[in-house]
Amino acid sequence: MTVQLSNVTKRYGRDFSLKNVSLSFEKGKIYGLLGPNGSGKSTTLKMIAGLVYPSSGKVEVDTEEVSRQTCKKVAYLTELDMFYPSFTVGKMIDFYASQFEDFNSKKAGQLLLDMKLDRNKKIKQLSKGNRGRLKLVLALSRESPVLLLDEPFSGLDPMVRDSIVKSLLSYINFEEQTVIIATHEIDEIEPLLDEAIVIFHGDIIGQKNVETLREEEGLSVLEWLKSAMAERERIENE
Repeated sequence: MTVQLSNVTKRYGRDFSLKNVSLSFEKGKIYGLLGPNGSGKSTTLKMIAGLVYPSSGKVEVDTEEVSRQTCKKVAYLTELDMFYPSFTVGKMIDFYASQFEDFNSKKAGQLLLDMKLDRNKKIKQLSKGNRGRLKLVLALSRESPVLLLDEPFSGLDPMVRDSIVKSLLSYINFEEQTVIIATHEIDEIEPLLDEAIVIFHGDIIGQKNVETLREEEGLSVLEWLKSAMAERERIENE
C-alpha cells in the first residue's frame, strides 16, 4: 500500500509546519522521518493518519485521499499518552480489540509478555517507560497496512531500547506493511531503516537509501543527517 504526499503545505496561522512537501512511501519498506523537534515530523504522521488536514496539496493512502476513515488502514502510535487512566492494561487491550477489526489479540498477549507488562495493572500506576511500552503493544498488535510510529523510544530507558527494536523486527510484517518512524533519536532505529528522510523547518532536505549511504558514501545515517542539516543552515545564513 502506497502513501503519497503531493505538494503538501500545512500552516498554523502564520507559521509553516510543512512547505510544499512531496513524498512517496512504498509497501514493504521501513522509512525513518528524521530531524530535530519541531521540524514537521509529527505533523506529517498526523496528516497520513487523517487527524490533521493539509492547508494545500493532497495526502493519499492507497490512492484514496485521507479522511477520518483512514484510521481503518493506519495504526498510529502518538508521542502523547492516549489512555483511560482507570483502565487496566488488559482492559485497554480489550478496548482496542473492540475498536479495530484488524487488532490481533493473540499478538497483543505475546507482546505483553515480551514487554514485561502486567495486564492486571492499572494504567495510572504505570511508569512513563511502561506506558511507552503499552503504546507499542497497541500499535504493533494491529495488522494494518500502514504503521506510523511517532518517537517510539520517548521516555524509554536506553537499556531497554535494544529489546524494543527486536520487538519491532519480530512483529512488523515486512512484506505487507508500510512503516514510517518519526524520531530525532537515530542510533537505535538505524538498523531497521530502508530509507532515511531528513525534514528540517518543514522542508525535505534529503532522502537516501540507507544501504547505499553506508556502502557507497561510508556514512552512518546520523553522520549524513548532521551533514545535511549543517549544509541547509549554511545556505539559510548566507
